[in-house]
Amino acid sequence: MDEIVVAALAAGMLLAAFGYASVGHGGASAYLAAMALAGVAPEEMRPIALTLNILVSAIATWKFQRAGYFRWRLFWPFAVVSIPLAYVGGAISLPGHAYKALVGAVLVYAAWQLWRSARAGDEMRTVHAPPINWAMAIGAAMGLLSGLTGVGGGIFLSPVLLMLGWAGTKQTSAVAAPFILVNSIAGLAAGFAAGTASLGQEIWVLAVAVLIGGWTGAEYGSRRFANPVVRRMLAAVLALAGAKMVLV
Repeated sequence: MDEIVVAALAAGMLLAAFGYASVGHGGASAYLAAMALAGVAPEEMRPIALTLNILVSAIATWKFQRAGYFRWRLFWPFAVVSIPLAYVGGAISLPGHAYKALVGAVLVYAAWQLWRSARAGDEMRTVHAPPINWAMAIGAAMGLLSGLTGVGGGIFLSPVLLMLGWAGTKQTSAVAAPFILVNSIAGLAAGFAAGTASLGQEIWVLAVAVLIGGWTGAEYGSRRFANPVVRRMLAAVLALAGAKMVLV
C-alpha cells in the first residue's frame, strides 16, 4: 500500500479502535470498512482485520475483567461452540464478489446496531441468565460468520445479550471482548493453516495505531459509558463502506 494510504488507514483505525474498545469490541468491522474505502484487495482484508481485532479485544478483555464485569457463566456457552466454527469459517476462502457482498451486509448491520446503541446506558430490560442450549446455538452461528467475514462476532453478540435481557451494558462489553478474542484467534489460525492468510509490512504501523486507540478506549469504556457521538460517527463510516462493498 502507498505510504499516504497507510498513514490515513492508521489514523482512522486508531479512532475506530478507541470507539470500539470503549464498548468491549475489537473494531474489525471498522477496519474492514476503512480498508474497503481505501481499495484494499478482499483477500488481504480478513487476516489484517482479524490480527488487529486480536490486539484490541485482548486489551478490552483485560480492562473490563479488571473492572469486575466479566461473568464466566455468561461467556462459556457462547464461546465453546463458536471457537471451532470460527476456525471452520476462517478456513473457507470465498470468491471476491461473494466476500464483498457478505462483508458489505455485515457492515450495514453493524452500522445500524451502532446507531441504535448510541444512547445506550440504561439496561433494556431485567437481566436474567440465558438458556444454555440457546446460547450455544447462537454462538455457533456467530462463530461461523465471524470466521467467514473477519469480524470477531461481538457486533452480533452484544445486541442479542442486551435485547434478550441476558446481560447489562457493562457485562455485555466484558463478555463481548473475550468472545471476539477467541473467535478472531481461531479464524486467523485457520487462514494461516489453509494458506489463505498473509500480512504485509504495513501491519506493524496499523498494529501500533490500534494498540494506542484500543488501550485508551478500553480504559475509558470500562469506567464510564462511551460517547454516543463516537458511535454515530462510526456508524456513518460503516454504512458508507458497506454500501460501497455491496454496490461496487
